[in-house]
Amino acid sequence: MHDTDHSTGTIDRTTPARARTDDSDSVRGRIDDADGSGNGSSSSSSSSSSSSVGHGGDTVTPAGHTGDAAWDAGRAAVPTVDEVAAAAGAASSELASTAPSTRAAWLEAVADALDTRVDELVALADEESHLGTARLTGEVARTTGQLRLFAAVLRDGAFLEVVIDHADASATPPKPELRRMLRPTGPVAVFSASNFPFAFSVAGGDTASALAAGCPVIVKAHSAHPRLSRLTAAIVVEALRTAGAPEGTFALVEGREQGTALVQHPAITAVGFTGSLAGGRTLFDLASQRPAPIPFYGELGSTNPVVITEAALQGEAAGELARGLAASFTLGVGQFCTNPGLVLVPSGSGFAELVAQAAADTVAGRMLTPGIAEAYAAGTARAAGHPGVRTLLGGGTAAADSGVPTVLATTAVTVLDAPDVLLEEIFGPATLVIEVADDAELHAVLAEVGGALTATVHAAPDEDIAGLVSRLELIAGRVLFGGWPTGVAVGWAQHHGGPWPATTSLHTSVGASAVRRFQRPIVYQDAPERVLPEALHEANPLRLPRRVDGFLELPAAARA
Repeated sequence: MHDTDHSTGTIDRTTPARARTDDSDSVRGRIDDADGSGNGSSSSSSSSSSSSVGHGGDTVTPAGHTGDAAWDAGRAAVPTVDEVAAAAGAASSELASTAPSTRAAWLEAVADALDTRVDELVALADEESHLGTARLTGEVARTTGQLRLFAAVLRDGAFLEVVIDHADASATPPKPELRRMLRPTGPVAVFSASNFPFAFSVAGGDTASALAAGCPVIVKAHSAHPRLSRLTAAIVVEALRTAGAPEGTFALVEGREQGTALVQHPAITAVGFTGSLAGGRTLFDLASQRPAPIPFYGELGSTNPVVITEAALQGEAAGELARGLAASFTLGVGQFCTNPGLVLVPSGSGFAELVAQAAADTVAGRMLTPGIAEAYAAGTARAAGHPGVRTLLGGGTAAADSGVPTVLATTAVTVLDAPDVLLEEIFGPATLVIEVADDAELHAVLAEVGGALTATVHAAPDEDIAGLVSRLELIAGRVLFGGWPTGVAVGWAQHHGGPWPATTSLHTSVGASAVRRFQRPIVYQDAPERVLPEALHEANPLRLPRRVDGFLELPAAARA
């Protein structure tokens, strides 16, 4: 389970043993949320740009309200999923034909509206998530920064990948005129994450990138922050309405049943999901088993291995690395998808003891939900109780909803004997230090790790690590040299994804290229210009970068 997060493509549909789906929370209970808590209330917005729906037994309120008897009495008027999806479908053509610069202005309007309400949003988020005002204020800035990044992507225009090949009768075989570009897929369902109530939630990266692509968005709110989701949705709705976006551009729904219905609804063309492996896999299968399957861009599970060489542990460097690791795996009570959960070090280095010392003064923090806290306690107990695993820190008691920092240590031999137990992701402030005797053991363990969002190397400056890097490239979407993986910069070059089970595709949920998930290529052959999208007109009225007859053309503004 994670913070973020992605995409189409052929994958291995066999779930590895270490990617367990049989813990005490049933798969059914995890469809709704990343933590499996499954408590969903529902909301509705009366604004023209958004609708929200609920299901039987839930509290249904307009977006931005906490509920009252008058509204509850009128809940029969709340739109159904069919109605919300129909509105999104009706808006698709208008969004697809809207100029990129206009959609950019919509995104900037949403960003400005969120920034204006930052104090109110942060206060409500802190009540529901316990993440603290400093962290949450920064997360709002990250969220609005993402929206503005995608506005810049739209104005740049390269995301359309415009290619024009003029007709050539002398070619063998003769070549017709071909004009190619990327077009929006249509309505997108987005599932919010528990651990980033802003950046991977209602107005987060999936929503921003889908809107940038020209796709209407229906967000499934996370039950860990329902009131914040409603307020955020109300702000997004009003900002889009004021900016001129059509009805059906954005909607919010709540509850497990609504989320499942969204994935199966014929109007939905793609899904963005960040959450647990079990819940994500269930929804992924539903998306694949539809009469017309759709791409499911899921971020599901990652242990994010760290490899520290013997040369990197010499002298005072060992203590510094231990302190850096302790700060990283306990950050935010360990509730990051990039948490460094596995650390491979040379046998006899004593590094695990240094990490335990460095983290000893870190107090147990309140986790996002009771369900996440329960899963964390069960995960650490399962790993710590395995023969050959030493508990160097943790194992004590804390409040029922808290996560106790935990440092476990074992050997490569022990891990290779039980990878299904010891290489399972533990979502929380825990790390497992694995001692390896040689390169053969190191590579054997890495082969069992499976796909990860990140892999980190700490080595001496002049050390030959080319072989190790080649190995890590096979399992991770981002390879770090020095530093720690927690923290995902938002920019043009970022990639936040990885092989299964980290994600379900080759795409990213963070960074400029996240927009590619919600586009598909279309080629127009010998088409009269009057029926072509403006981006493909010969005169290039939108001044887009494009490739014409094999040569890259940049408008003057792009060259400046």
